[in-house]
Amino acid sequence: MQALPSFNLTGQIALVTGAARGLGRAISLALAEAGADVAIGLRDIHADSGLAAEVIARGRRVLPLQMEMTNLAQITSAVDETVKHFGRLDILVNNAGVAPDNLAENYTEKDFDYTLAVNLKGTFFASQAAGRVMIEQKYGRIINMSSQAGFAALPTESVYCMTKAGIVHLTKCLAVEWGRHNINVNAVAPTFIYTDGTQPVLSDPAFHADTVERIAALHRIGEPIEVAGAVVFLASPAASLITGHTLLIDGGWTAR
Repeated sequence: MQALPSFNLTGQIALVTGAARGLGRAISLALAEAGADVAIGLRDIHADSGLAAEVIARGRRVLPLQMEMTNLAQITSAVDETVKHFGRLDILVNNAGVAPDNLAENYTEKDFDYTLAVNLKGTFFASQAAGRVMIEQKYGRIINMSSQAGFAALPTESVYCMTKAGIVHLTKCLAVEWGRHNINVNAVAPTFIYTDGTQPVLSDPAFHADTVERIAALHRIGEPIEVAGAVVFLASPAASLITGHTLLIDGGWTAR
């Protein structure tokens, strides 16, 4: 009997959406470090962030892809190009997301539609495109990006919270439908993480202090690698019996 669970992803092909910066960048590099070749979905393929070079430096193959998550043709094309280039698709990480903030009474229809288009519609159709490939392969791992906002109310984030709660339930639904094809579908739900996207709000001393206080157990802001580690785990053979689950990475925010 094997005594040590395997976290090795050598030979696996991963596609990460919203990969250019922040959590997407950290997840792409962590997957490469674990042995996977990585297709990186980018909103603007011409904006070179150096990510592709960093993946290559880890000895892995990389494929940059134009993948604007409100464009269904680009979503489908990115999955097709990944399979054409690498021969298969084993891991999909639905990381892309947006969070326009506003009081509920002031939220605009434009921001409402955009948030749902990226966070929910984009996640569903990327999963659908990848799921079709994985059904044929009889193997796959899908990891969705939810948030602690799917479990706790955040002021000025009602629509974002709604979409992240929807991702939690979508994860369960896809896990139940596709489990018979040997496809595991899970999600991670982070707290506030130091990224370019959160820098503006976390640079406000009052907001930063309140956030640290609400992260009840650990009292600190998270780092991208702490989310990336959970994604690698869920993509790995070590998590083979886990599906339909959302893993909170919230430092204890929702524990109190």
